[in-house]
Amino acid sequence: MALIEDLQWRHATKAYDPTKKVSKEDIEKIVEAARLAPTSSGLQPFRIIVVESQEVRERLVAGALNPECMRDCSHLLVFAAWDKYTEERIDTIYNRTTEERELPEGRFNSYTDMIKKLYASQTEEQHFVHTAKQSYIGLGLALAQAAELRVDTTPAEGFNNQIVDEVLDLASLGLKSVSLMYVGYRDAEKDWLAPMKKVRNPMEEFAIYK
Repeated sequence: MALIEDLQWRHATKAYDPTKKVSKEDIEKIVEAARLAPTSSGLQPFRIIVVESQEVRERLVAGALNPECMRDCSHLLVFAAWDKYTEERIDTIYNRTTEERELPEGRFNSYTDMIKKLYASQTEEQHFVHTAKQSYIGLGLALAQAAELRVDTTPAEGFNNQIVDEVLDLASLGLKSVSLMYVGYRDAEKDWLAPMKKVRNPMEEFAIYK
């Protein structure tokens, strides 16, 4: 039940204590949880930009709907997805997989040929919708890992993607921002949500058995 207890503990933190910093070790564990997330065809079509710099976060404030969290959190994690699928990206992943598993060269050619053909029939917009969805799996696991470490977090979709993309120069990496994750430690006096009961739909409404 440890994971359930961790999830019962966490909430979307509304105010951070700027004097408290998350250790490098704990940040790496949170990022590692996202790195280990399952993704479609194992392509890992997203990246995490770990923003430690206060100066960079100040530049990002203009794009945030919760600027105080942006300024006061310890770290900002930006989940950014591939802007599109390419043959090169697919080959890079499967060449690495083949090499590290010590499999024969070309072991996955029939499969990669199939997914290349599939993505070639789609638009870049369709690609990004798919890659963005994959990033949310990583976000969920990162939130869970942070809760296990008793590190506070706030997931956020409410931000100006254009500003975030420009400040972090994501286009040069072939990425587009999808979601933000503020990481730090709550300010107990200012975080109005912390003392409140966690409310979710009752299980008999949430889970539908057939």
